[in-house]
Amino acid sequence: MIFGRTERGGPPVEPVTLKILVAGGFGAGKTTLVGAVSEIKPLRTEELLTEAGRPVDDTSGVEGKHTTTVAMDFGRITLREDLVLYLFGTPGQDRFWFLWDELATGALGAVVLADTRRLEDCFAAVDYFERRAIPFVVGVNCFDGAARHPVEDVRRALDLDSAVPVVLCDARARDSVKDVLIEVVRHAMAYAAERRHTVTG
Repeated sequence: MIFGRTERGGPPVEPVTLKILVAGGFGAGKTTLVGAVSEIKPLRTEELLTEAGRPVDDTSGVEGKHTTTVAMDFGRITLREDLVLYLFGTPGQDRFWFLWDELATGALGAVVLADTRRLEDCFAAVDYFERRAIPFVVGVNCFDGAARHPVEDVRRALDLDSAVPVVLCDARARDSVKDVLIEVVRHAMAYAAERRHTVTG
């Protein structure tokens, strides 16, 4: 993005900045997603997994994972000249959930990244956003070698409201992640409009 660009001699365009959370279970691909799409070098707070953490960090299904986020991931993407998203990736383990309330403050919406090999791991994130009325999209991360499931099967398995978008994605691919983020913005805007209509109606 080029800040300060003018249209036909008009004033510089001041971008709207929006905060999006990226949540989900341990090893679902949150750090990868933020890194794939960020136009700046992403801030990461990863630490090596240790033997001491084995009893609390369930790596079944993600045995190749050697690091874990202990605070947050942070990145930025410009969707249009006048629209910038700041991405905050949440830690996946239970013991770091105390950070979620701080990270969620001021968020427009969220991505709940799901791994169909460990689908139950994203229940907590779904519940968190539902309870706090934060609009979210479920992104099903299509891992190599993982079984592909129809979107409606995932919706039923997670007991999602029919209004919650469920999209297939590849957390490694910039264009795929960008599509998910665009869906979050669209869904959040529709959600806000519906709430306004309910209040004023």
